[in-house]
Amino acid sequence: MNFSALFFQISEGAGIGSVGAIGIVAAIAFIFIFAASAFFSYVMLRKTVKMAFRMLIVALILLIGLIGSVSFLWFSSGGDSAKPRPANSRSR
Repeated sequence: MNFSALFFQISEGAGIGSVGAIGIVAAIAFIFIFAASAFFSYVMLRKTVKMAFRMLIVALILLIGLIGSVSFLWFSSGGDSAKPRPANSRSR
């Protein structure tokens, strides 16, 4: 039994092609870009801003990156791509 199919509620035959390789790469790139900008903000604000405010800014940047990555994965899944069964053309 395929446990990922139960967890994500997708069909057995759906693999990485159902999400889309471009969507996965875009989501990973998006989170890395925002993680790098959060780190850069943390380093640049080290001397000037108190720790609580600095962590709030970093958490906000990381939250935006996480939401963007999840949205890339969500919208790149393409929904249900299964074709409907054709109608039965001959009578029994």
